[in-house]
Amino acid sequence: QVQLVESGGELVQTGGSLRLSCTASGSIFSIGSMVWYRRSPEKQRELIARITSDGSTNVADSVKGRFTISRDNAKNTVYLQMNSLKPEDTAVYYCNADIMRVEGALRVRNNYWGQGTQVTVSS
Repeated sequence: QVQLVESGGELVQTGGSLRLSCTASGSIFSIGSMVWYRRSPEKQRELIARITSDGSTNVADSVKGRFTISRDNAKNTVYLQMNSLKPEDTAVYYCNADIMRVEGALRVRNNYWGQGTQVTVSS
């Protein structure tokens, strides 16, 4: 089995910073793109940032210049550095990844989600 586990969400004041982490574990052969989404009661799910296996990134306009995505392939981990946080960044942040897992002699690719981590920015 493969799991994605996020961490790092907490309550922070406006203007503060947080770094979210998401680590994949299990019988992993390879990891493709890793993506951060967020969802709040006011908004539908929003794609925040994506990083490919070779490190190419793109970031949503709503967070450009404030959020940075990176990954450590040796640790199967993706990070989201969030600076200059605003109350409108309050949401549950989810990690998503395309992962090829090992099943005996087989290699099986699936898309996985983490359980989410709550980020709350107080005004």
